[in-house]
Amino acid sequence: MRFILRFLGFAFALGTVVFFIGAGVLGFVIWKYSQDLPDYSALANYEPPVMTRVHAGDGSLLGEYARYRRLHLPIQAMPKQLIAAFLSAEDKNFYRHGGIDPEGIVRAVITNFRNRSSGRRPQGASTITQQVAKNFFLTPDQNYERKIKEALVALRLESVYSKDKILELYLNEIYLGAPAPGQGSYGVAAAALSYWGKSVHELTLAEMAYLAALPKAPSDLHPFRYTDRAIERRNYVLDRMADNGYIAAADAARAKEQPLGVTPRTLSPHSYSAGFFAEEVRRELADRYGEQKLYEGGLSVRTTLDPKLQGMARKALVDGLVRYDEARGWRGPIQNLPIAGREWGQVIAEVPALGDVQPWKLAVVIGVDGDTARIGLQPGREASGQVARQRDTGTIGPEGIRWTRKGRVSQVLNIGDVVYVDAIDGKPGHYRLRQIPEVSGAITVMDPHTGRVLAMIGGFSFDQSEFNRATQALRQPGSSFKPFVYASALDNGYTPSTIVMDGPIEIDQGPGIGIWSPSNYDGKFAGPRTLRYGIQYSKNLMTVRLARDVGMPTVAEYARRFGVYDEMLPVLSMSLGAGETTVLRMTTAYSMFVNGGKRIKPTLIDRIQDRNGKTIYRHDERVCEACVASGWNGQAEPKLVDKREQVIDTLTAYQVVSMLEGVVQRGTAQVVKETGRRYLGGKTGTTNDAKDVWFVGFSPDLAVGIYLGYDKPRSLGNSATAGQYAAPVFRDFIKLALKDKPDAPFRVPAGIKLIRVSASTGLRAGPGEGNTILEPFKPGTAPPESYPSGDGLVAAYPEGERSLGVGTGGLY
Repeated sequence: MRFILRFLGFAFALGTVVFFIGAGVLGFVIWKYSQDLPDYSALANYEPPVMTRVHAGDGSLLGEYARYRRLHLPIQAMPKQLIAAFLSAEDKNFYRHGGIDPEGIVRAVITNFRNRSSGRRPQGASTITQQVAKNFFLTPDQNYERKIKEALVALRLESVYSKDKILELYLNEIYLGAPAPGQGSYGVAAAALSYWGKSVHELTLAEMAYLAALPKAPSDLHPFRYTDRAIERRNYVLDRMADNGYIAAADAARAKEQPLGVTPRTLSPHSYSAGFFAEEVRRELADRYGEQKLYEGGLSVRTTLDPKLQGMARKALVDGLVRYDEARGWRGPIQNLPIAGREWGQVIAEVPALGDVQPWKLAVVIGVDGDTARIGLQPGREASGQVARQRDTGTIGPEGIRWTRKGRVSQVLNIGDVVYVDAIDGKPGHYRLRQIPEVSGAITVMDPHTGRVLAMIGGFSFDQSEFNRATQALRQPGSSFKPFVYASALDNGYTPSTIVMDGPIEIDQGPGIGIWSPSNYDGKFAGPRTLRYGIQYSKNLMTVRLARDVGMPTVAEYARRFGVYDEMLPVLSMSLGAGETTVLRMTTAYSMFVNGGKRIKPTLIDRIQDRNGKTIYRHDERVCEACVASGWNGQAEPKLVDKREQVIDTLTAYQVVSMLEGVVQRGTAQVVKETGRRYLGGKTGTTNDAKDVWFVGFSPDLAVGIYLGYDKPRSLGNSATAGQYAAPVFRDFIKLALKDKPDAPFRVPAGIKLIRVSASTGLRAGPGEGNTILEPFKPGTAPPESYPSGDGLVAAYPEGERSLGVGTGGLY
């Protein structure tokens, strides 16, 4: 008995020593591995990286920017069955353990011992909390040190977060694979979009179970490469859901009969023509908030883009570029492939194709017979990345090569040639030959009253070149700058009926520089003419005389005020558009004429919200103090207060608009009259040697800037003009954009007097006189009744007006 007591005492003492040693060792391990663990505040304030999403004005998706494709969804917004699926698959005791699951550890040890010689993958015992700890704060290394830290972080997480918060972090963080290249998704919300193009609320039970199956090994459960394995794992999850009482066995059985049904999402079709626009938005977000917030901040961006107008703008610009390019003939195929003895579909599938030139398609010539060529269209790719099995063919006949000005198809195409083609309407299976234009250009469409950019195309193809010619290309605007010279004159005593001499002029530029003798485009002189005539027919000599009389410092100030240039050298050659600016700047400047002279700031973004839905930027800065009233008590209707700067007198702005209407009706842009609309205005611009051609035009509610030219400046041709190449792009766009909309007149501001004058002389029109127009005059001004004859040809004006040599009112 004494022996037994002594043994028990010894065993107790030994156990006590072992306990304290073990406790000490455990305490040391906890202390050691706790040194570099995240502290309480880091865990409590953690915000997972979330992708930024950019939407068009109609809500359609333009782009997503992220280092990891993730959308954040609160746990309260997640379907209960989806939560149940993940708990059944990953951690059925989640709501009962404290971060570490002893039952799961024992179960994993037993299972792994039994399967030690079967070659099966070892079963893990990590809880959802431990997976959160690993994914958020630790490396993926498989070693004991990382497992110890994982357990410690899991215990700390349980002390910091509620169970729902931990589960929310997990379901928004977990990697769920990539159904298609470039669509790797983090979190259930992003995965639902990537796999099925759905929100989580639209998922079926079978789809939820498949998502819950993915965390173990998303690559090994790929829906296309390993379909059988993926279905087997999904069905396992459905069985566990039934065993745990989340769903009925009959529901599980029905769900197991369904296919995976994965259909990887593609971005909105609008995005194909919005590459330049979306990239410009991305750059602005990066400049405004930095790269980290752009790619991890979860911003929600509503842009100004109108997808319908964007498609119309792209079609109009591309048609204009192709029209010019095809007039210069066929340059040859993109390349020639050796397809003899090879399956042509596999060969052409490996050739990179521009993804944003629809409806053009890449094709390879597989046969040529005199006046006919057989082509094979580039096959698409399946979601798995493999070349699709379907092979589509077509024919190019004489109609398809007519623009090349070659006699026969065999003179243009050879077997193996890689070309772009476009289907001929009304002739199924027949295609027109296309070629990528060498000339480039840009178009910008703006709401002139707000500065909202409704459409922007910065070149033929964003895939071909990301250089945005609407915002990044600095080119000479040529004669499209002239309205700012005329505006400065109208603000300094001139009227649209003022007579200016269109005749030779020599400018002494100073010692050592020499004499500058500008000339008109056609080399002719029209003699004394009205201001309206000068801008309608883009007379250089009249513009130079105006600029000299008003003073180039004044013209330079107007250019700065309208935002055409930041600083303009005040020399007379600049009055003809010799400086460099962008399409966006010119469109914005013309918009200020249309809106009555109010300053606007161009914007591609309407509103930006942070990850929590708080608005952190809004373009509309108008104030409405009365809009916050809690109710109506007979007070006046709320009004928006517009505090924008008045850049130019409202009456002057309307006079410029009216004169630019004349450019379309009687001047250098008469091609625009083919739209059948009366109330359109604009100005052509052709630079020296026709290296650049511009047209900036407008309706009462749209302003459109267009530029065409080579990226490496060279002449577009000896006879090339803006009226020939740029104005038709505006015509084609306006036809589409304003189809079925009323032809509303421009708003006439209070104070303007519309007086009928002779269109050719500017004199007040007599009764029954033909060829007249309504000319806008400011208060205190009027058209002259007559001009006296004689060598001086001095204009007669009402009392108070100044004559030649004294100011701006007479012949100059």
